[in-house]
Amino acid sequence: MARVVMTIKVMPDGVDIDLDDLLERIKSAVPEGTDIGATETQPVAFGLKAIRMNLAREESMGGTDDIETAISAIEGVSQVEVERVSRM
Repeated sequence: MARVVMTIKVMPDGVDIDLDDLLERIKSAVPEGTDIGATETQPVAFGLKAIRMNLAREESMGGTDDIETAISAIEGVSQVEVERVSRM
């Protein structure tokens, strides 16, 4: 079975959110069996920054719905957007 790699963009609630703390909470909320790769912060506008992260997991685990739901439930997260999904 193939592995799937995805890039996800997480928008915080506002500019006052500590992105390092938010990233740690995201890492602990990601469903088991999903590996976290590279992460970065990306300027959006007016001081707001988003977190972009690469995730990988087995294709048999299904789509990204469970990941999006887990991250969206975290306090301080405004929006979760899947930017890209591809097979390895």
